[in-house]
Amino acid sequence: MTRVYFVRHAQSRPDWEEDRTRPLTQEGWGDTLSVTEVLSRVPVDAFYSSPYHRSVDTIRQAALDRHLPIQTEERFRERENGKDGLASGMIEKRWADFDFHEPDGESLNMVQQRNVEALMELLVKKKDHNLVIGTHGTALATILNFFDPSYQCADFLRIMRWTPYIIRLDFDGFRVAAREEMLIVDKGSSK
Repeated sequence: MTRVYFVRHAQSRPDWEEDRTRPLTQEGWGDTLSVTEVLSRVPVDAFYSSPYHRSVDTIRQAALDRHLPIQTEERFRERENGKDGLASGMIEKRWADFDFHEPDGESLNMVQQRNVEALMELLVKKKDHNLVIGTHGTALATILNFFDPSYQCADFLRIMRWTPYIIRLDFDGFRVAAREEMLIVDKGSSK
């Protein structure tokens, strides 16, 4: 059995323009203590993350406490927003059509393919290990949808309020055998 703890990042600064370097808010930094505390109760063999600062910073202390490096994986990054990608109604439009994307943006299908590809490689390489993956709302939602197609837009909108959020998926090979939400910090709405 391979256990993967997906950690959606803590609250980040919405006023920061550069997505990759967007830092956590002061409150978000405080909430990383909850992530560290939850992860301290479980065995972890390796830490992986999106290269975006907010994802790495959310799991940083848990990795430091175990003296383990955080290995960044570009394919775990968040969806690229194109022109008007955050406009009203765009979320619902993307979930209704996984291939839809705005100019210069990524479709949910594109995000799902690269995230699931990276995850599948880890499931082979780290079979029967316990892994932490620092991730994002859209990236995580597309992974959850891949393994459970009933996971849809309403579920995504629900976790968009949760920052940080930890969900554990237990894999028997490539099949999800069990799942558990381990941490929910409800912030209303956030990026």
